Formats: sequence, C-alpha cells, structure tokens
Amino acid sequence: MAANTDVGEDASARRDLAVRAAVEQGLVGGTDSAEPLTCLLDTAGIRASAAALTSAFAAALAPGTPVLHAFAVKAAPLVPVLRLLADAGLGCEVASPGELALARAAGVPAGRTVLDSPAKTAAELREALALGIAVNADNPQELARLDALVAQAPTGAPIGLRINPQTGAGTIDALSTATSTSKFGIALRDPGAREWLVRAYLDRPWLTRLHVHSGSQGVPLPLIAEGVRELHALAEEINTAAGRRQVDTLDIGGGLPVNFASDEETPRFAAYVAALREAAPALFSGAYGLVTEFGRALLAKHGLVLARVEYTKTTGSRPIALTHAGVQLATRTAYAPAAWPVRILPYDAKGAPKTGDPVAQDVAGPACFAGDLLATARELPLLAPGDLIGVPDTGAYFFTAHYGYNSLPRPAVHGFALTPSGEVRFSLARPAQDLPSIVTEAGGDFRDALL
Repeated sequence: MAANTDVGEDASARRDLAVRAAVEQGLVGGTDSAEPLTCLLDTAGIRASAAALTSAFAAALAPGTPVLHAFAVKAAPLVPVLRLLADAGLGCEVASPGELALARAAGVPAGRTVLDSPAKTAAELREALALGIAVNADNPQELARLDALVAQAPTGAPIGLRINPQTGAGTIDALSTATSTSKFGIALRDPGAREWLVRAYLDRPWLTRLHVHSGSQGVPLPLIAEGVRELHALAEEINTAAGRRQVDTLDIGGGLPVNFASDEETPRFAAYVAALREAAPALFSGAYGLVTEFGRALLAKHGLVLARVEYTKTTGSRPIALTHAGVQLATRTAYAPAAWPVRILPYDAKGAPKTGDPVAQDVAGPACFAGDLLATARELPLLAPGDLIGVPDTGAYFFTAHYGYNSLPRPAVHGFALTPSGEVRFSLARPAQDLPSIVTEAGGDFRDALL
C-alpha cells in the first residue's frame, strides 16, 4: 500500500495507514471470512518513546553517570516487545518468575535486569542472586531471608531496600503505591522506621541501593517527585552515618501517567526530569547511579485494538454496537470505566476513518456480563455491522495482558512500521490463540481426573 512519506513521523497518520493496510492485508476485516479482532503496535512510536526517555535523562545527568532504564515487563509481557526495547537500550524490571523468563527469552542480560515483588520466594531470590540480577527487598522479613542467602553464597548482585515514602495518593486508589498503608516497601514515616533503615544498611555493607516507586496513573508529577526526593534524602543520611558512599545507586521507579484523552503525549519524560530537578537537584550530580522502571509511559500510546462491529441494535432508545473487543482486552475499563476511559475511533469496513453526524451510542464487547462496555453514550458516527472500531492507547496493560473471561481467545498482535517507500509492513509479535490451546489450558488433557 503506497503512502505519502511526509506523514511517517505523525503517529495518528501512521495509525490510520496501518488500519487500512490491516484490512487490505487480511489481518482484520468486516466480512465473516476475515479476522474479527487484531491488535497493532507502532514500532516507530515505541522507539521514539525509548529515545525520549534516554535523552531526557542524558541531557540532565552529569557525564558518566551510570543509568539503567528498565522497562516494567508487566506493562507489556511480550518477548518481541522486550527485544525491541533492549535493542533501543533498555533493560527489564521483572516481578515474577514468569516475567524473568520472558526477559531472559528476549536476551536481556542479568546485569540489565531488576527483580521487584512484595512476595518473592526463597527460590526466586536464590536464582536472582546467582545470576547477578539486582534485587529490591520489600520488607524486613525478606531482608532476613537475604541475610541467610548471602551468608550461604556471597553474591555480586546489587541489593537494595524498597521504601514507601508515604507521600500520598493520586486519583486512582488502586494504583497509588505511596499511601500511608500501601502494601509496598518499608513505610518511611512509621515510628522508628527511618532509624531502623539506617541501621539495616550500616549492619550490611552489601546493601548498596535504595528503591522507591511513588508514581502511577493518576499521580501528578510533583507528588511523584516528592517521593524521589525522600529517597535521595534517605540515601544521604545513610551514607553520612556510614562515613562512606555505601548507597551508590537509586532506583527511582517509574509510573509516569499517560494522557488517554487525545493523541498528545503528555506529560513527557523531559517534564518528569524537570520536576525531579526541581524537587531533588542533587539527584543529577553524578553522586548516584540511577535506575528507572517505566512501563505504561513507554508503550501505551503505541498500541491499537481493531475490532469488527458484529451487530447493532437499539435498546431503550440507545443504539448499541456489539463488537469483539471488550473486557478480555480492556479489563480495567470494563470494571472501572470512570478511572480508565478509552477513546473509540470509528472506521468503515475498508479501514477508512468513518464520518457522519455524531450519535450517542454504546460500544459493547463480546463477554456475557452487562458491564462489558468500552464506551457508554459515546458521540460517534452511527456504527453499522462490518464497520471497525479502533481503541488507541492500549499498548500497555490492555491487549498485552489478556483476561480469559468467557474463554475468549487471545488476539494476534502485529507490530507495524512504514517502509522508506511509505508502505505498511506488519510483523507478527504474538499469534492468535487457537481453540485447542484454550482446551489444554483448561485441563483438557486431564478430562477424567476428578471422576
């Protein structure tokens, strides 16, 4: 498919070209013989986000400061995505044995991998220490477990403690990691906690890192930066008490919020760095190495769900479009629509943007529960069977992490890029799940086990 290459750097134009090409190449379509659902990732957009992250920090940090930008695997647990980001200079932050296996399958070295989780087993810790993977311990009991493991087998793996700065919540309680009662980390403002932390480091020369994750969707930049400022101040206190530079690296987490209301990418990584420089200017002096753990901010804007409108009807005077995209892909939207609203982009059966007078209508998914809605009373050109809907900003935590409601199959994921001649080229990143694999996952090989 030919295209004007002048739009190559325009994400929304690339998206529309990709939709039309996906229909023309049979990846999705409005006819019964075509796939009713597929998902796309804009590889140029992903690379651009990775470059924006690395350049924002490189411009602010003292020359020679060690930096690891570790992608939060939970945001998009797809091996080809991790491989693409590794090629762009990023490592991985993992929070389970499965995520570690994905990072290793993508070829990410142990030295560019960080293990976080509030419930690591002894086996997970032992493996990480043996491989040389950085570990952030969550609580005093985990630290005691590390005491025993380090005594048994000394390790060169960097080890640190995660703190909860208790700086407050954002607008989404379930994602706020720095509240007074958050399940993560050691609560810095609890009575005696600060003194305990300093003593813990003085007693363990192998504790060389500090970790915080104070940001997420719904958390404003000043509040995120306040948590990082608390981390830096604690590191300075520990090093002063130790009389040396014991803490040499600060893992400042990720959690930059994403704009889901339009195609504009905001806040940008440069704005995040500016907020950090205002709150904790010494963070950029070169005295500490830095680790970041961004996920959503790197991937969300570069994903698109494409689904066929199968039927339309009117109920109680409200038009409803029944599509193949719902809770299995946009789980948070279905269960918490006020916190996770998504945009709906209408396309006709040929993949061209659909125009027409706006009509308030519901856009529903295929699952058998009433809340399986992507949008309610959304003003759109009236959708018809065979049309397509696009759901943008879904590259993180949406179709990459499938929810198996109604045993709906995982859709295919295709990366796309424009060739120098302006054609859209697709690369399969994950095949669509077939029905035999669903049966296998549901214990099909053990049919008579409970008789």
